[in-house]
Amino acid sequence: MNLIRPAAPAADELRDRFQAVRAQSLALAAPLSAEDQCIQSMPDASPTKWHLAHTTWFFETVLLQPHATGYRVFDPRFHYLFNSYYEALGPRHPRPQRGLLTRPSLDEVHAYRRHVDEAVEALLETAGEGRDWDAIAAFVTLGLHHEQQHQELIVTDILHALSCNPLLPAYRAAAGPALRLASVPPPMQWLPQSGGLVEVGHGGAGFAFDNETPRHAALLRPYAIADRLVNCGDYAQFIADGAYQRPELWLSDGWAAVQAQGWRCPAYWLAPDDPRLAHQGATAGWHVFGLHGVRPLEPEAPVAQLSFYEAAAFAEWAGARLPTEFEWEAAHDAPGIMQMSGQVWQWTRSSYDPYPGFRPLAGIAAEYNGKFMVGQLVLRGGSVATPEGHTRPSYRNFFPPAARWQFSGLRLAKEL
Repeated sequence: MNLIRPAAPAADELRDRFQAVRAQSLALAAPLSAEDQCIQSMPDASPTKWHLAHTTWFFETVLLQPHATGYRVFDPRFHYLFNSYYEALGPRHPRPQRGLLTRPSLDEVHAYRRHVDEAVEALLETAGEGRDWDAIAAFVTLGLHHEQQHQELIVTDILHALSCNPLLPAYRAAAGPALRLASVPPPMQWLPQSGGLVEVGHGGAGFAFDNETPRHAALLRPYAIADRLVNCGDYAQFIADGAYQRPELWLSDGWAAVQAQGWRCPAYWLAPDDPRLAHQGATAGWHVFGLHGVRPLEPEAPVAQLSFYEAAAFAEWAGARLPTEFEWEAAHDAPGIMQMSGQVWQWTRSSYDPYPGFRPLAGIAAEYNGKFMVGQLVLRGGSVATPEGHTRPSYRNFFPPAARWQFSGLRLAKEL
């Protein structure tokens, strides 16, 4: 299993990381009630309770059952309830109906997590000198990165659910008052890039998903990339110019989505005449619903909750385009470039395709990434909801083009 490039970590180091990641999932769920944690607001999202259980199922199924001698499954029924998309493991509960799983209770899911955590920690205590250590360490590491992916989904999925509540409740209280930024965003600067033959993909030490490999050469024409992300002030000008009523700016499928869904602004923006603002005691002007509830729009904040279609339309309106994923990766460390990670995922113009020479992992992990390489677009960077240390320049996130419940935004590029 080619997931860990250097030697496998020591058992105590891996145990400490396992405990930290597992605790973080519970910390993310802590602000939520039991009712919050059971809700599913759309088929693409999952309840918090399901995320907590599924990540536990992953460790039980991929790690403990094959490698922990004498392991006792917590509840055989959970194999059906909390499998996500692993066809080789048998039938599973339909994804759009995860919100109907009022039982098992949240307390039972927490007990499930404790049961599996104790077994994993016991395995790590005894496996350090065994012949299977490299495989065990690889599966634990994969499971931790898998759980971090679901930690981001815990945040984005519950934010979507709360956005459907007419009270627009906050996921958690803000640490202080809203930061009111200048009304005029700073000018965007263009950073010329020479292009040429560049190496892309993961090729160094440390963990990487299989879809980041193999490292290979890509030929880039000279291009320029924006030094910063498109922000809310920029996007407000796009809206004010009537862009959502101008079909010439949109890809055909994007214009159809605008018409069918009634899009007039990013997913969580509230127009000044939105009746929900009356419940918030909000002042005049655009507002944005986010993790801290409804806040006045901050012009310099990166615009988020955009579909690929909206990102591409903005780029067309701005006389630019979206970068390819390889242009983005090649410019990651360019002098003067900002906001490459930790703000919003950045849509690229690249289809989510296999790299030359890509082969899925063996065994259960074969279904992790490769079978999704059709009909989706690549995003790069990482967002405010991405766990610290989870991403790297070669990390490839992917979503269908109409998806906009993630913290997804854009950076511009253009020809030279």
